[in-house]
Amino acid sequence: MCGIVGYNGNKDCVEILLDGLSKLEYRGYDSAGIAVRKDGNIEVVKEKGKLANLREKVEKKKMTGNCGIGHTRWATHGEPSENNAHPHISNDGSVTVVHNGIIENYQELRAKLERHGYTFYSETDTEIVANLLDYYYKKYKLGPIDAIAKTMVRVRGSYALGILFEEYPDDIWVARKDSPMIIGTDKDGSYIASDVPALLKYTNQVYYIDNLEMACLKKDSVTFYDLNGDEIKKELKTIEWDIASAEKEGYEHFMIKEIHEQPEVIGKTLNSLMVDDKIDLSKVGLSEKEIKDISQIYIIACGSAYHVGVCAQYILEDLAKIPVRVDVASEFRYRKPILDKKGLAIVISQSGETADTLAALRECKEMGVKTLGIINVVGSSIAREADHVLYTLAGPEIAVATTKAYSTQLIASYALALEFAKVRGTIDNKEYNEIINELKTIPEKVQSIIDKEIDDIQKLASKLCNLDDAFFIGRNLDYAIALEGSLKLKEISYIHSEAYAAGELKHGTISLIEDNTLVIGLATQEEIFEKTISNMVEVKSRGAYVVCVVPEGSDVSKVSEYTIEIPKTNKYLYSSLVVIPLQLLSYYISCAKGLDVDKPRNLAKSVTVE
Repeated sequence: MCGIVGYNGNKDCVEILLDGLSKLEYRGYDSAGIAVRKDGNIEVVKEKGKLANLREKVEKKKMTGNCGIGHTRWATHGEPSENNAHPHISNDGSVTVVHNGIIENYQELRAKLERHGYTFYSETDTEIVANLLDYYYKKYKLGPIDAIAKTMVRVRGSYALGILFEEYPDDIWVARKDSPMIIGTDKDGSYIASDVPALLKYTNQVYYIDNLEMACLKKDSVTFYDLNGDEIKKELKTIEWDIASAEKEGYEHFMIKEIHEQPEVIGKTLNSLMVDDKIDLSKVGLSEKEIKDISQIYIIACGSAYHVGVCAQYILEDLAKIPVRVDVASEFRYRKPILDKKGLAIVISQSGETADTLAALRECKEMGVKTLGIINVVGSSIAREADHVLYTLAGPEIAVATTKAYSTQLIASYALALEFAKVRGTIDNKEYNEIINELKTIPEKVQSIIDKEIDDIQKLASKLCNLDDAFFIGRNLDYAIALEGSLKLKEISYIHSEAYAAGELKHGTISLIEDNTLVIGLATQEEIFEKTISNMVEVKSRGAYVVCVVPEGSDVSKVSEYTIEIPKTNKYLYSSLVVIPLQLLSYYISCAKGLDVDKPRNLAKSVTVE
């Protein structure tokens, strides 16, 4: 969602702010702005549309300064416009604010402020925050800490705030509740950002600010406070990602770069979870007794992470014989779940900041259920709040459409299933070792698919780029991957796409098939291979253009117009291979249509508000 940056130091802040905002473009935005302090004054420049528009405006004004805050806005309250763009200022200009999140009681607060003579120029909830800070600052006359604390108590919703007070020219103030924020530091100054990539060019030394905390950034120090205004000590952390991993490095788009990175990050994640050719979850902190005592697993996630959960459900139930339920995080709390306190809730999120998933995690903890996060970002909210954490090693993922984070989450799921099965005695040593040996070949096999299929899939994409509808079908684990393949196609190519369990075709779906409708059939599960092929025959007989994804050596010539063969592997692991050609197909269709692959319309990388 929205992106925040800030800098207070010895360098000119303008380029640091603009560069930081460019690193947050993947989060999704419709306008941008910066506020820069110089010679005691705060100058604000905002613009609708792309960051390039803001840069042009800033360069014309020749802005300079050593302290400032910036923002890319994802419209919630009020249409995309220069007027609604951040930063927002209080009526007399004494407080300037950038904000990521949603203020749920903004109408109530606006009415209160209007009774005290405040007026409003925008439709946003953020302008209310600027004036509420100003109101408390002037009413109590106790300084920024007290004004911010009183505002935090009064506001309902989520927020990460970057604040400039006119009367405190040496400071940037920040506050946080539920929306992400990190604070960086080096010899040249202090930084704030919504996500790691905005800081990596300048520093890898960061602090994590927790919920309902504040901080004051000076040029050479950062001081943290709790809601009572008492000072808090924080430990400086080191981000292990390098700057190259957040750059395109010659690739046309981040998405294709991240597809190519999958063999490496799959291998890294797998190696981090193995010792002496055995799964080792000691870093996760789940004891064998805890694993044996688990009565039920609840997997909770959004989007592609939810599709990982669907895969994990099939594998965990089959291998470890544990009942598993998979929930869309945005629905989890509102169905008022009945949870077993002997259960384990697994929440999956690349960023570790996904609002609905984080809320579900907290619900589980309140109900006394142990929680485990499968997370890619060290120090993120879910990573800090979950009882146990299994880190994936995908590195920074910039493209909105996930590829490598999804693939590493699959690896994490395999590891959990194998370890749970072994500890609970539902798998013998022979099968365990066979799966482990095959698991170690996955990076190489993923690389072979990329090398072998990339040119042919690019040609296929050129042929299919003008289609209006596509359907993905499969059974069992293939259905789970069909969900992900369909999502990839629709989110970056804007083609209407749906995924169905192949056996459900006769229950309505087949009525949508007509001449040249694209149907992508996935058939990797040997025990139901013939049934899936029969479903493909059904759609082909009704005029569908059928693309099959099958293991090498499978004879589908009578049903398939185009066949993608993948290396053979263990039945549980095909998901890691099937998804690769589906990612490539979606990518090249989007390219053929001339679309913005990395930043598809209306989407954000990290959904940090409900």
